[in-house]
Amino acid sequence: MKPLWNLFLTFSKIGLFTFGGGYAMISMIEDACVEKKKWITHDDMMNITVVAESTPGPIAINCATFVGYKQKGFAGAVTATVGMVLPSFVVILLIAKLLDNFLGITIIANAFKGIKLAVGLLILDAAIKMIKKMQKKPLPQTIMISAAVIMLLINIFAINFSSVALMLIFGGISLVIFLTKGNQRKVGDKK
Repeated sequence: MKPLWNLFLTFSKIGLFTFGGGYAMISMIEDACVEKKKWITHDDMMNITVVAESTPGPIAINCATFVGYKQKGFAGAVTATVGMVLPSFVVILLIAKLLDNFLGITIIANAFKGIKLAVGLLILDAAIKMIKKMQKKPLPQTIMISAAVIMLLINIFAINFSSVALMLIFGGISLVIFLTKGNQRKVGDKK
């Protein structure tokens, strides 16, 4: 029971104290689950992030579910997921019940402006950590840099293009390259 409680508390803290959604939470999840608790490795975190991004649902919740499952199976997955979701749910419920014009309060509005900056830094921190741990192969680096540059240009020129579509395009390109290389190896092995 103690490991489940530990999972719940760990993800409750992340869910309660991280603003900005899943990408901002990745750095916190990595710090807690890789650095402090040693529940998963850095490679696991990279893989979890890729899988969590490509599956339906919020990335942070998908990460919590995977880590929980890896630790304690189905019960761990449920416990970590509830731990991640419950604090946000309770906070939003209280805000909805107690304050009609929550963001109209000057101090709250100013606090959220500061939080935006912190969220950006958390997302940047997670991205830098992933880039440093990425394999130093030209193809993955080219794909990553190309996707980043295209997304930046889309934002700069305010082009209406979905980031999901961009991920699917680059995922498709990666899959084609992977399958092509696999077929080339098989042909080379037959000779």
